[in-house]
Amino acid sequence: MTAILPEHLTQLEVELKRLQRRKSSYTVVAIVITVAIFMVGVDMANSANATPFSQGFRKIFDFPIDMFKLSWELGFVKWANRVVEFLPDLILTLNMAVLSTFLGFVFAVVLACFASQNIMRSTVIVTFTRRMLDLFRSFPEIVIALIFLYLMGKSLLPAVIAITIHTTGALGKLFSEAIENIDTKPLEGLQSVGGSWVSRIRFGVFPQVMPIFFSYAILRLEINVRASTILGFFGAGGIGQALSNVIQWRDGGRVTAIFVLLVATIIALDYLSDWIRSRMIGRRT
Repeated sequence: MTAILPEHLTQLEVELKRLQRRKSSYTVVAIVITVAIFMVGVDMANSANATPFSQGFRKIFDFPIDMFKLSWELGFVKWANRVVEFLPDLILTLNMAVLSTFLGFVFAVVLACFASQNIMRSTVIVTFTRRMLDLFRSFPEIVIALIFLYLMGKSLLPAVIAITIHTTGALGKLFSEAIENIDTKPLEGLQSVGGSWVSRIRFGVFPQVMPIFFSYAILRLEINVRASTILGFFGAGGIGQALSNVIQWRDGGRVTAIFVLLVATIIALDYLSDWIRSRMIGRRT
């Protein structure tokens, strides 16, 4: 026996089905448009390039396969020597990333306090600080670094400045959102006993958000290691510059050695992040 729905529920069901059909039609149209744009792009690329896209796509794995073949021909001992050879370059890149992350972390913590509405009552300061953070993260590190490389020459300093600026903007946004989600009762208690604004931040805000801050900072450190490597391609030094050189030489042993070092570094940073979070929140690993 079929239940008879009230008239308003029947109309609601009809409206929901109509919206579902409209959503499905929009999805189909979006897929068709995406495929059409892709096909037009492939056709334009084929007409502009000497090598068709289909032929180039089949060769996409030729370079990595050649690199691994050259590494295999070296043997493990000689290949391991290549890994050790680039450890100083990796340390240089890590120093660049760690320094940039530390400076960006400090600046972001300070600016996040001024960008959070629940602890900063001045709308003007909050708005100004948020727009400043927006500006800092609006441009990729490579764009900022190229400007400073042009002004200061090829060295580590332009890369450190560029990564610090972008890190400040990115972390400042995340930190301010974390602060705005804290429990404000400790702040009210500190204010009731005459605690200053700095005291309320130190004893009421930081204990709640520091595990989140350090988690974001370690994640950002992973990103900055990759950014430091990329900036090395443009003359900032470190393992990125070494990778650029060995790729041009098609030295497979050194290319794969650098790749292994970078992957191992990111994995180690991931374990470090989990260990720090566990220690700060009192969880046993």
